[in-house]
Amino acid sequence: MAIDTTVLVIGGGATGAGVARDLALRGCDVTLVDRGGLQEGTTARSHGLLHSGARYAEADEAGAEECIAENRTLRNIAGAAIADTGGLFVQLAEDDPDYFDAKRDACERIGIPVEVLDGDEARAAVPDLAAGVERAMHVPDAVVSPSRLVAANARDAADHGAAVHYDSPVEGIRVADGEVAGVAVGGALDETISPEVVVNATGAWAGDLAAMAGVSVEMRPTRGLMVSVEHARLGTVLNRCREPGDGDIVVPHEREAVLGTTSVAVEDPDKYERADWERERVREECAAMCPPLADAARVREWWGVRPLYEPDEADRGGRGISRGFFLLDHADEGVGNFLSVVGGKLTTYRLMAEATADAVCERLGVDEPCSTAAEPLPGADDPDTLDGFVADIGGPGPSDSDTAGR
Repeated sequence: MAIDTTVLVIGGGATGAGVARDLALRGCDVTLVDRGGLQEGTTARSHGLLHSGARYAEADEAGAEECIAENRTLRNIAGAAIADTGGLFVQLAEDDPDYFDAKRDACERIGIPVEVLDGDEARAAVPDLAAGVERAMHVPDAVVSPSRLVAANARDAADHGAAVHYDSPVEGIRVADGEVAGVAVGGALDETISPEVVVNATGAWAGDLAAMAGVSVEMRPTRGLMVSVEHARLGTVLNRCREPGDGDIVVPHEREAVLGTTSVAVEDPDKYERADWERERVREECAAMCPPLADAARVREWWGVRPLYEPDEADRGGRGISRGFFLLDHADEGVGNFLSVVGGKLTTYRLMAEATADAVCERLGVDEPCSTAAEPLPGADDPDTLDGFVADIGGPGPSDSDTAGR
């Protein structure tokens, strides 16, 4: 016998869990399913940087504005899922000073707080910085625990009536009379779900899921490597102040530093090469900012796949700096109750969820406004409580397995 639900959200990463939470808080009947443990995909395999918007400021003003706004919101609602490390954009001798100036000016124009430090001041703040650092900008970057964030969103969704199922992969979608009529879910759930609206929040796998419904989502996933090394002295995020490239971000954890990342197109987000040159490139480039990283002992490494949307990335010539998100309505392809939310970044997951929930509620005639920007996540101020939620969804992912749920 089929399970009836008003909204079926497929994909339990940050965006999908955020959509389920938003809709549940508005009183909607929601079911969330994921093929594995929640947040096992892109979310669990990020570098865990909560962007200030400075990375995008000079090239994507709208994206940067979204980042700084959501940065502030998440600090207010996510508590111990956020570590307030701050961040530095560092200029080395070989880096273009005009790029530094353009980024600083853009940050000031957008309203991203920025403080310029000369090389000596930067090294006083971060003693391990390279002698070749000529100046730096301090910005309000931070570090987010993806596992805690997703687990808290899923718990709040469940506390407000949502049905949350992990280890429950979608095995087929039946379309009849221009709408999704049934979704076959295997694994732990092993049921057919009959929804009024379906939200495809599967990230890099959005194209595969869309194809099950006979519609198209053109994804362009790229892989990226993160290497975590022993280094407890960093304390702040490091960003290389140059055009985005390999090995230009270092993210501090309690006893480790996460070095990232690369960007290589992949055909299949489940099956792709892991190349030795990526390990060498990431280590070399990050050590240019912080020399002790060159010889720091490797603790662990992981690859993630970015959920990039092909039309946007193609317009930007490949490694686009934009990480904007897109909400796709598949009614013009003949499936009137199927939406896909694609692109974006971890920092803006809540905004993506709000936009998606707004569209769903408009379709359903639900007038309740979004409250997720003001309503704290459950357990936000208690790391132990958050880590209990993490254990409930199958444990932490690789991005924060050294800190979450220990």
